Amino acid sequence: MRTSVSEIAVEKGVKTPPSEIVSKKRAVRSPTISREIRLVSRPHGLPVPDNFALVRVELPLPEEDQVLVRNLFMSVDPYMRGRMNDGSSYVSPFQLDQPLDGAAVGEVIESRAPGIAPGDIVTSRFGWREYFVSGAREVRVVDPHVRPLSAYLGALGMTGLTAWSGLNLVDVKAGDRVLISAAAGAVGSIAGQLSKLRGCRVIGSAGSPEKVAMLVGELGFDAAFNYKDGDLPGQLKAAAPDGIDVYFDNVGGEQLEAAISAMRLNGRIIACGAIGGYNEEAPVSGPRNLALFIGKRLTMKGFIVGDWFDRMPEFVKEMKVVIAGGGLVMKETVVQGIELAPHAFVDMLRGGNIGKMVVRLTGENPSAAHAGD
Repeated sequence: MRTSVSEIAVEKGVKTPPSEIVSKKRAVRSPTISREIRLVSRPHGLPVPDNFALVRVELPLPEEDQVLVRNLFMSVDPYMRGRMNDGSSYVSPFQLDQPLDGAAVGEVIESRAPGIAPGDIVTSRFGWREYFVSGAREVRVVDPHVRPLSAYLGALGMTGLTAWSGLNLVDVKAGDRVLISAAAGAVGSIAGQLSKLRGCRVIGSAGSPEKVAMLVGELGFDAAFNYKDGDLPGQLKAAAPDGIDVYFDNVGGEQLEAAISAMRLNGRIIACGAIGGYNEEAPVSGPRNLALFIGKRLTMKGFIVGDWFDRMPEFVKEMKVVIAGGGLVMKETVVQGIELAPHAFVDMLRGGNIGKMVVRLTGENPSAAHAGD
């Protein structure tokens, strides 16, 4: 059932910039009212609507080297669940009574920054809100002809970069037998297709018969199975009778243990995520078969996608060629409206998405064309 959060009005009392740097037209125009999602309490287990609030805010006019942006799409991602806890991690926790943040793509409405014009399409880390004012350095101007623009949150954004980086981390190559967990999700669906393009045999695990059918029928996986059917070692043996060389792990837990048992000599494990335990209040038990790392000479590498941001131009260039050539199916689950962003986030944690989960905040620029054009 879809649930939304209550709306609260907040008066910020922001003063208009001095008249000498603001034209009369700008000074008298109506202020921009935005809505944003704030974290008002820390979840215990799976987040609930009461953990969030929808707040109306009045934005200041952009000053020198600033832009006003209307978000078109925002991203919800598994890593955000960890940021809702008040603990140390590789990224700082969300603060209570402050807007959440995350990847977003939007349209510049007003600009006082050289090189950025109204109508430009930009990406930012100012998700979970309808409008925002920021410095020019906090947004990145992107190709407005990409379609859908939400691809900048998926295949051409952090999601795609995560999949691409993970495969490069362990040098996935032609002939490898690759297993991917959460294969129907945002990262998994892209990692599997990129592995196929590299000449690998690809097996995916997912959480429903419909997702399994989609992996094999639409995304081109060689085999797939429903982990909820149980007997993970048996299902994996049937899907990969000769074992696996690479495991792209998005979930941890029992699936990681089953993958370790199925690894071939000198196998490589990509530790990308552990969504299976993100909502657990007690630590999740680790694999019981770690001793197999010794005899099988296995390696397991973890990574943070931020470590690969310097390779973003290389990644985007390669992905645009793949997309333009029809080599990648970009799957999305789209939820409409900022008020349903918490619902989209929780549904994603439950596995209710196919491909990338995004929230559409308004319409797109109709002049845009297609990804990779």
